[in-house]
Amino acid sequence: MSFFSKFFNREKKEDLDKSLEKTKEGFFSKISRAVAGKSTVDEEVLDELESALVSADVGIETTVKIIQRIEARVAKDKYLNTSELNEILRTEIVQMMAENGTEDIEDYDFPTGTRPYVLLVIGVNGVGKTTTIGKLAHQFKNKGYKVVLGAADTFRAGAVDQLGIWANRVGCDFYSKGMNTDPAAVAFETTKYAMDNQCDIAIIDTAGRLQNKTSLMQELGKIHRSIEKNLPGAPHEVLLVLDASTGQNALEQAKQFTAVAPITALALTKLDGTAKGGVILGISDTFKIPIKYVGVGESIDKLQIFNKRAFVESLFS
Repeated sequence: MSFFSKFFNREKKEDLDKSLEKTKEGFFSKISRAVAGKSTVDEEVLDELESALVSADVGIETTVKIIQRIEARVAKDKYLNTSELNEILRTEIVQMMAENGTEDIEDYDFPTGTRPYVLLVIGVNGVGKTTTIGKLAHQFKNKGYKVVLGAADTFRAGAVDQLGIWANRVGCDFYSKGMNTDPAAVAFETTKYAMDNQCDIAIIDTAGRLQNKTSLMQELGKIHRSIEKNLPGAPHEVLLVLDASTGQNALEQAKQFTAVAPITALALTKLDGTAKGGVILGISDTFKIPIKYVGVGESIDKLQIFNKRAFVESLFS
């Protein structure tokens, strides 16, 4: 059984390939120029490779680590030709993401025996947070799980209504106390609703304000405590949603949120609309937080479980 037949059907692979087209165009054109006419990986090739990685928004620190790994391979093997460079890059990038906790999982699921499973979703406004929640709910609903969406983003105009529209579209339960209500109370009552109504999973939306980190930290802390008060051990997952098309700004947002919340997983949206897909590598390396989902298109079924091997294969194919 091939790797892709096990983890990805043809349609999913094509979606991932297409979403990385812009990133590949810039990245590989630079690599091609770097190795043109070269028979070995020398200092000039490494300099060009470094430039290609940086331009793909991998980030300086992560780029340096990748280059150092390639340099170590050159020193170890003594002679490294340019035809081997892509394969070595694949291997080193997959290994780096493995070291950062990103696992290759096969399907949308959560630990058996954990009911309801509470997923708290955070991220700034505009990154596709609510859309990601809707797509997640759709995936879980298709697997036969009973899902409730909790509208704890009670400050942004239209946020509650937007989540309600997604719940209706997906056909899942919805809990709201309306606009300008206490987000922690919504989180508490959504968890209680999930418990009382035998829901398998509760996905709770939150406000995405970063202007005042102190207020954000206090608010997220209060939400976290209110959920745990109702269900010890919850929330079971804190998912940070980032917009891949913003490149290094996404990395900066991750830095801000990881400073105030116990992030356990990442979702990268809008991968299909950017040449900055390399930011995935930088975020994975910098924060040591598993990347769990990637958005590869606008339609409801275009949210994929992130698989590092599939990602690297598509990036280098």
